[in-house]
Amino acid sequence: MISRRRFLLTSGSVVLATSAFSGLAGASQNYPFTLGVASGSPSPDGCVLWTRLAPDPLNGGGMPHGPVEVRYRVCSDELMRRTVRDGRFTTDDSVGHSVHVILEGLEPGREYWYQFYLGDDESPVGRTRTSDPRAREIKLAVATCQSYESGFYAAYADMAAWAPDCVIHVGDYIYEGGISPLGERSRETNGKTFTYRTVRQNNSAEIVTLWDYRNRYALYRMDTDLQAAHAASPWIVAMDDHEVDNNWAGFTPQDPWAQTETEFRVRRQAAFRAYYEHMPLREPPQIRGLDSSLSLYGAWRFGPALVHLLDTRQYRSDQVPTDRISPAAAAAMLEDRNRGMLGEAQERWLLNSLQRSDAPFNVLAQQTWFAPFNYSDDPARPDFNMDQWDGYPRQRQRLIDAMGEVGNAVVLSGDWHCANASTIHRDPIDATSPQVGWEFASTSIASHCPWAERVHTAQPYNPHVSYTNGDQRGYLRCSVSQDDWRTEYRVVEDPYRADSALRTDHTFSTRNSQ
Repeated sequence: MISRRRFLLTSGSVVLATSAFSGLAGASQNYPFTLGVASGSPSPDGCVLWTRLAPDPLNGGGMPHGPVEVRYRVCSDELMRRTVRDGRFTTDDSVGHSVHVILEGLEPGREYWYQFYLGDDESPVGRTRTSDPRAREIKLAVATCQSYESGFYAAYADMAAWAPDCVIHVGDYIYEGGISPLGERSRETNGKTFTYRTVRQNNSAEIVTLWDYRNRYALYRMDTDLQAAHAASPWIVAMDDHEVDNNWAGFTPQDPWAQTETEFRVRRQAAFRAYYEHMPLREPPQIRGLDSSLSLYGAWRFGPALVHLLDTRQYRSDQVPTDRISPAAAAAMLEDRNRGMLGEAQERWLLNSLQRSDAPFNVLAQQTWFAPFNYSDDPARPDFNMDQWDGYPRQRQRLIDAMGEVGNAVVLSGDWHCANASTIHRDPIDATSPQVGWEFASTSIASHCPWAERVHTAQPYNPHVSYTNGDQRGYLRCSVSQDDWRTEYRVVEDPYRADSALRTDHTFSTRNSQ
């Protein structure tokens, strides 16, 4: 017999599952599924199912010490009547009572619904979808940069309603900073006044410990629109900088004068553990004393698209400090072929995968703008951002050369809180050289963009760039067929309203740009 609670959570659209729960009187006082459900890392025969038990989510989770057994069920129908998999999963406080069920043996390219159970409590129902390398068409969404304080998550409600085959999150899932005052404020940026709001507040000072990171993820995960997007589609995820510390690179923090190497290694390890505990990842972090690593990069085949999700933080060389060294020293660092975003092993893996690919579209989903962007209006004095790929030109050129060999390369980017559509050329700073691909950068889900005017002003001096928008928040919708990649730039009408409408601000078709 189906219970009243399960009926409320399954009788409507899966997109409404979390909001259905929010008004559910029958939930126990210590309801453990406050952070919702998610799936990720889809394969042709399975995926990862996720939840985290957290009856007191902002206070470490609130679960007792020791192991807990969670039941789960996977069904072929939305009403959860035809069970195809069920089982039990044991979790404990060493992983924050997170649950990572690895499913195998399912059918490719089809929908499944899933649910978790603990005692008499039942989680919301989630929808997932296995991948299908033979699919003729697919839908992918790209999301990035979702500062909780800066705006609401109407973009995720829109994304959940679209229910893509997969969501690609390229980083800045949380922000590590402290509590900002509510309300509207202004600041001077590049000689202009930038006005912005804080609409809701973080739950602590800047986070540095495992306890802090767990509570910050819980704060974000309690948002019902974010829960709905996780419940509607499988995700693949990689972190950028704010999941650990702003502008970190490898084992180097943003401010090495303010935290020792040992302190940062402890902090990085805590951040990796909390990230795993809140994401549908297959592998936990590897911990070896003060050393830690987290397996994030990988390749997924979705019909006509081979998607390489890259990790540009764990292995990157530190940024060129142009503000602290001479121009000659900076130029020498930029020409060092050993400097890069990806490290040697990840670059070798990527180049080998591209060389073997037979996909109509070969995708690099990663964190920062890939194509050059000159922020100067003086050709004699170019101005580039060293935290973007402009700070790593030698490794970028090797990737561009590989793109030229494989054809139909698409780069998906985030980080900069500004949408961008660009062409990528054999000589990246010469837009008249042969084109090797396209770059589509998403604006942020919620994070502000104080440098938007500077980007817009500089766009005419970047002839390979056809579109920029740093004034609005949103995400990318990508509809991919065998001979066309169509990107819609979805924008939020009012980022300070949780119920804001969205619209498509710009559409780009690769078929029309050949």
